[in-house]
Amino acid sequence: MVTALQNRMADYIAAFLQDGVLILPGFFSDAELSPVQAAIDTVKHARPLDVVIDDLENGERTVLGLMTPEAVQTHRMKVNDLYLGTAAIRSQALAPSLVPILWGLLGQVPVLCNSLYLEKGSAQDPHVDALYMTPRTPGHLIAAWVALEDAHEEAGPLEYFPGSQRIAPYVFGGGSHHARDEEMADWRGYMAEALAHAGLEKRQFLARKGDVLIWHAHLLHAGGAIQNGARTRKSCVFHYYSEIDARASGFPLVPQAGGFWLDRPVQLLPPEVAARLPVSERHYLRRYPDVAAAVAQGLYPNGAAHYAAYGCKEGRLPI
Repeated sequence: MVTALQNRMADYIAAFLQDGVLILPGFFSDAELSPVQAAIDTVKHARPLDVVIDDLENGERTVLGLMTPEAVQTHRMKVNDLYLGTAAIRSQALAPSLVPILWGLLGQVPVLCNSLYLEKGSAQDPHVDALYMTPRTPGHLIAAWVALEDAHEEAGPLEYFPGSQRIAPYVFGGGSHHARDEEMADWRGYMAEALAHAGLEKRQFLARKGDVLIWHAHLLHAGGAIQNGARTRKSCVFHYYSEIDARASGFPLVPQAGGFWLDRPVQLLPPEVAARLPVSERHYLRRYPDVAAAVAQGLYPNGAAHYAAYGCKEGRLPI
């Protein structure tokens, strides 16, 4: 029996191949969004030491627990990796209604590998995700953006260039498609020329609450300029590798709703931030299996010894 989704998938795939995006209006209901926002608000209020954030006000990476309550409420920031410890986030990113669509567009089993929560617009410069989350296999990365509230034009809405995913990826030194800081000016020039040659123009996405926008890993997109800093633009962003690429990472894959989520450590911290955190032997060994293996082999007497010698300098989270 052919389902309604199967009937729509051909159109979804055609739109995705043409524009590099698929917009699903009103995909999530208020009842589905409410537990997600409640879980996020709980984390923000608790300010745990193991939730890594990128503070967009000053460009620094830290943890929620080292921020003041006022800063948590007022700073523009990206809250990283809530999917690792928050079931509501995983349930949204791997919703049974969403996974088959991701699977169809990616052409592979999707594995949730990254999540971001933004309270306000990012005002991020135009970029493509594959520059920074470069998949092992070309094309094996996809992203989804979920509007947790209506997006106002003054709040810096999402912007994107339809069709830009068809621009041949820039080749950095060494033959890689992964970003190199010293070559980003050349990349920007390359993209500007390619956009002009193809006649591609920027489009603004004034999302409504519950809308989902799925984009190709090579789609050029950005955060629009924020005209009113008091306005929020609450949203979640999820990234998915293919199962093939995710398994190559060596981290466990946990099945959920026909897909998986990647059980990996959180983002690395600057060493000076990591040094301010207490060490929990149990959590440190659980978070980093390579350290646990080294301790089991007698290479270190315990996790704390490894952290003091290497972990802190490497930016690992000690709790």
